[in-house]
Amino acid sequence: MTMRESPFDIKNQEEIIRKERKANSPFNKLKRNKTAMIGLVIVTVMVIMAIFAPVLAPQDPNAMKLSKVHLKPGEEGHIFGTDEFGRDILSRIIYGARISIIVAVGGTLVGGSIGILLGLISGFKGGWVDSLIMRFMDGMLAFPFILLAIVLMTVLSDMGNNEELNVILAIGIANVPNYARLVRAQVHVIKNEEFCQAIRAIGASDTRLVFQHILPNVLSPIIVFASLRIAGAIISEAALSFLGLGISPPTASWGNMLKAGKDVLNTAPHVATISGLFILITVLGFNLLGDGVRDVLDPKMKR
Repeated sequence: MTMRESPFDIKNQEEIIRKERKANSPFNKLKRNKTAMIGLVIVTVMVIMAIFAPVLAPQDPNAMKLSKVHLKPGEEGHIFGTDEFGRDILSRIIYGARISIIVAVGGTLVGGSIGILLGLISGFKGGWVDSLIMRFMDGMLAFPFILLAIVLMTVLSDMGNNEELNVILAIGIANVPNYARLVRAQVHVIKNEEFCQAIRAIGASDTRLVFQHILPNVLSPIIVFASLRIAGAIISEAALSFLGLGISPPTASWGNMLKAGKDVLNTAPHVATISGLFILITVLGFNLLGDGVRDVLDPKMKR
């Protein structure tokens, strides 16, 4: 008899390969990372709060009841108590999640879009174009992030734009140098790979080479970096609102709730504590999820 594999053996091998591929898919790898799944649960809860805020909030977040000022958590049906105007803190926390998520994701998209484009141009063109773009990025990085965001907020506020849009633009523009430097470093490596030389040899245009072949190969580190920067954007929005430059009252924002709570820490500590805890938990969730995404997408991170 010839030593040939039977159709049954071939079918078994194909089934094993299929199972291995399924087990090694990004989502299944993420599921095996317990801390990443904790982060995913936290992020999912916050996103659901943001989307369904009108349904989940027990009261109007801006409804003032001066007879119920600074009620403690649990008093008179207010789970998290009330603030200095008698507004329900739980309702304001839920609506504040909407502001934080929108601003964080919007700022990340703005910063990522501009930074990726500048990084691609800088890394691919090189020469004086690279030097000009990178020196400008270095100049922006010379400012502390929050100081640069404050300057941008001051400039944008004079233009009379919507507050949320101003915060998104300020956080996004302040993040541009980080994305640009990350993408530039990746492009410098990838553009000299053999497959890029082969694509050039067949006459492909620079635009096609950059956007169809180089960009897809730099997406993994960008996705990881963006997932971590969302957490930073939430803190930045809270910091700007705390300083009075972000979302202004009566709009519910975790940052301006924290600002209002700092003046009554002795008499009503729950106002600042609860908003601070939600900032902490949300940032922790995005960081845990970002670390998990890094482990999945980075081939050097083997578990």
